[in-house]
Amino acid sequence: MDKIVKGVLGGGVTPPPSKSQAHRLLICAALATAPSQVLCDSLNDDLCATMQSLNALGADIKYGNGAFDVTPISLRKGGELPCGESGSTLRFLLPVVAALGADATLTGKGKLPLRPMEQLYDVLLQHGIQLVEHCEGAHLPLTCKGTLTAGEYSLPGNISSQYFTGLLFALPMLDKPSRLNVEGELTSASYLGMTLDALRSSGITVEEQDGAFVVPAPQRYSVPSTVRVEGDWSAAAFWLVAGAIGSKPVTVCGMNADSLQGDRRIVDHLRKMGADIRFADEGIVAMPSQLHGAELDCVDTPDLVPILSVAAAAAQGATLFTHVGRLRYKESDRLAAMKSVLAAFGIESTIGEDTYTVVGGKAVAQQPVDSFGDHRIAMSAAILSTVATGDTLIKGAECVAKSYPFFFDDFAALGGCVCDK
Repeated sequence: MDKIVKGVLGGGVTPPPSKSQAHRLLICAALATAPSQVLCDSLNDDLCATMQSLNALGADIKYGNGAFDVTPISLRKGGELPCGESGSTLRFLLPVVAALGADATLTGKGKLPLRPMEQLYDVLLQHGIQLVEHCEGAHLPLTCKGTLTAGEYSLPGNISSQYFTGLLFALPMLDKPSRLNVEGELTSASYLGMTLDALRSSGITVEEQDGAFVVPAPQRYSVPSTVRVEGDWSAAAFWLVAGAIGSKPVTVCGMNADSLQGDRRIVDHLRKMGADIRFADEGIVAMPSQLHGAELDCVDTPDLVPILSVAAAAAQGATLFTHVGRLRYKESDRLAAMKSVLAAFGIESTIGEDTYTVVGGKAVAQQPVDSFGDHRIAMSAAILSTVATGDTLIKGAECVAKSYPFFFDDFAALGGCVCDK
């Protein structure tokens, strides 16, 4: 579905619950020994993929009235896990499937079958697992056979923190302790911090020692009877940028100012560009600001690059994003996608090997914007439309359902105009 958007935004908005935290809490709950409830005010496509995949392993998870009711896994071997387009679902659950000896097949769609998996495959193959790919030139569908063995694991830290998360979910369930070594610098470390926090709250012990994670085993997951998913800083980022580049303040409500979510750094990035961001009783307020170019290191905040590119497009001067090469392997090639989006508004940008440079200017809606089937690209284009001349047509706007199904409802509630094409 295509949408035409424009308008000035202002007022208050409450983003959806954190997708990153919800994935982790659901997996811990499904691996536990007793039923529990995960309070989560809304559902999206990625969380549906995790819920359905855990059910395929033998859990009984139902969603309704703003909560997941979770009955833990009673192992069902030979199931099919529909990972959808969710990289988190695939990379978190593949090691879990291996640890359980579930002999399951994982499937996916969109670009997920093409996203990097080789390093994770290697360590699984080294520890008793057989992996069978069923489609030439793609990783999925993938059948995982055998049972993971304990021992010494090593992974490069600069590929994906999701590999480490998946293994940290799996290794406590094995019969003997394991050691997970980080080779080189660990990128997206904040996401791993969220994993360790979820494990601690589930009674799982992981020791950090000299660039490695030491995992005692066997351990049992023991989760609280009820946990609540906090607000999503990745989603909040869109509205904070809207307030900073617009002509009216935008207040983002319901956020944890002390969150472990890495994308909380949106505040730091925007302030470095000159944004006036205030923490108030009613929420986090982004005031209309005169932004300027800056150099932003996005090694731990890759998901913020699309919306920060919008802030850069509205700023004076050039903004240099560094450590962004991994964005080529997301739901879309997000560097090429944002270059295309900005070009549709007449904004210049340049892609380097591990950098992205945006030169601020006057945004004019010159032609339709392709979402590339990527939720963060579509939402970023919508925010840029609020400071552009003319109406903006976003193609494939329904992709926002991956993380934020009611994004355009909130856009309209803040004063924007939205109509279907």
